This record gives sequence, structure tokens and C-alpha cells, in this order.
Amino acid sequence: MRRLVAVSVVGAQEIAEVRRHHLAALAYEAEARGLRWRLAGPEESVLGVANATTRRQVMVVATPSGEGWSYLWSGGGIADVADVARVADRLLQLLA
Repeated sequence: MRRLVAVSVVGAQEIAEVRRHHLAALAYEAEARGLRWRLAGPEESVLGVANATTRRQVMVVATPSGEGWSYLWSGGGIADVADVARVADRLLQLLA
């Protein structure tokens, strides 16, 4: 049996705004560490982060998780958005 879940347009817009806020915070921290970044995807829902020297790159999303939000990135990375500075440090190590 399938269940339909109603999502209001206002709710979806609010989620998109919160997602962009969290990705922008991570972009700021990544740039402070010398990494390049670009928001991509529908409604800028994905953050691409790259090391210009090594040419390594990773895609990061922010998603609702339990009572809060989490960052997820390729390779199995996951962290709470409250740890944005530590996430940027982890991405710097990953892309070195």
C-alpha cells in the first residue's frame, strides 16, 4: 500500500532556504581553507568543493536529519551542520 505525503509549497521553500543557508556556511568555511566551491543543482541544492592544486573534488548535500540537519558527502561522510568548521577541515584533508 502506498501512502502519499503532502508537502506544502511553503514547507518545501523553507527547506530549500535552510539547505542553502547550511551549504553557504560550509562554502564560507571551505573558502577560508583555500578550497574552491560552487553551488549547483535544482535550487542550488548541492555544494561542489574542490582543491585547485590536487584537482580533487567532492559533492556535499545538506539534509534534514532527525531533529536537525546533517551534511552528507561522497565516500560516506556525514556530520551535523553544527560542526561546520570541522566538516570543512575534513573536506580539506579529503581533498589534499
